[in-house]
Amino acid sequence: MGNAESVVLQKRLARFRPEERPVVEGVFDRLHGDVGVPAGAPKKTAAGKTLTLEMLQSSMGSLAPDSLIRRIYQCMSSINPGPAAPGKTSPAASGVDREQLVIFLADTLRGTAEERAPLIHAMSRGGASAVTCEQVAEFLEDLISAVVQILVHRGCLQGWKPERMGDGSLGVKLLAEQMCSELKPSEQGGCDVACLEDWIFRVSQVSLYLEMLVAEGLSVTLCGRMAPPLLPPCRETPWKELTCLLDVPTLMFLAPQLPDRYSPPWRLVFSTRLHGESFTRMVAGLTKRGPTLLLIKDTKGHVFGGFASHAWEVKPKFQGDSRCFLFSVSPRLRVYSATGYNEHFMYLNQNQQTMPNGLGMGGQHGYFGLWLDSDFGRGHSRARPKCTTYGSPQLSGDEDFTLDTMEVWAVGKPPEPEEGEDGAGKRSVLDADPEVQAMMEMTGKTLHSQGLREPEEES
Repeated sequence: MGNAESVVLQKRLARFRPEERPVVEGVFDRLHGDVGVPAGAPKKTAAGKTLTLEMLQSSMGSLAPDSLIRRIYQCMSSINPGPAAPGKTSPAASGVDREQLVIFLADTLRGTAEERAPLIHAMSRGGASAVTCEQVAEFLEDLISAVVQILVHRGCLQGWKPERMGDGSLGVKLLAEQMCSELKPSEQGGCDVACLEDWIFRVSQVSLYLEMLVAEGLSVTLCGRMAPPLLPPCRETPWKELTCLLDVPTLMFLAPQLPDRYSPPWRLVFSTRLHGESFTRMVAGLTKRGPTLLLIKDTKGHVFGGFASHAWEVKPKFQGDSRCFLFSVSPRLRVYSATGYNEHFMYLNQNQQTMPNGLGMGGQHGYFGLWLDSDFGRGHSRARPKCTTYGSPQLSGDEDFTLDTMEVWAVGKPPEPEEGEDGAGKRSVLDADPEVQAMMEMTGKTLHSQGLREPEEES
């Protein structure tokens, strides 16, 4: 590009490391189909040479829907590099020139919310004025669809099987609606560039998904810019027998909500489709598993559930902590966190005559945010107007619902097995409380159990 670069372009290129700049500048020639250009090496471009829509489609067609590629081309074409340097002509009337492409790459890959907002505005097909929330939602549906396709195409599914999971197209619409719900449009209902800037700043997925699309779709590999995994690893799941309630976009939304995001693999520990409708079998799948995610589908088609931050214990008391939350998947994708009003986070009881038997999260006895009766198959979500513990509305189709399907996923590190559970010798009560042992020795009591121990094996 020599000394004819615009000031705007020079500032954009300064964001990249010296070894990254040839990669960024070389994208234009590679998309243009120039042969004999080494990877990452820029090449002088003939005056008036531009990228066409067909060139972008050739590069991105396997990863993004055509409607999104057209949005990107429209956005690139609308970029104004600023006053032309001496000896330089203005941007081409048709097509995308080198400067427009480099500015687009710099703002999507290394830009601020202020710089990305006009790009989102242009890709949402906005004119000079504000775009509507519906237009932003349509753009997001295209963007999320592309991200899911990239995960599939690049083999980044982490053990998940989309063909054995829920309706991904519905999940795309639900996630797009959820992200749009964070928009704060003007009183007239429009979203101008300032509105989009505020939204991009608060909703990190927008920039994350956009970066992934551009980096993967245009094959821009930068030093030390590894994209974070969007899905947690999945292990020990019998996919051949399973049709999962989760879909990939819903998983992309729920996984980051967990406190220890992406660390331990997710493992299916209970499913009514695999294990039958048994409360006892469900309890066996829940307990001693560490943190778990519960998913319920009722006969009205509503899908909802809860995250339990602790391993479940069967006892007539509330348990858990403020990291627990309730959520809905369908008809709306939402998460409801602890309000601090009370500590009724988790409840699990069985075979008691004086206390309710079942599984509950939030609210109080008889008015849980989520309740599944020990008879199984029946439950309720009573929120008038909202659950006191989580601030959630009614999650089920009817206040008293009938269960259609349920799944339990272990999503955290399981607790360490107690000594004796894995075949080791059982410990004496004296070992559990050394102070008791010391007191007995001081009072002259004989420690009978000491003489009954089996000798420890020498290592």
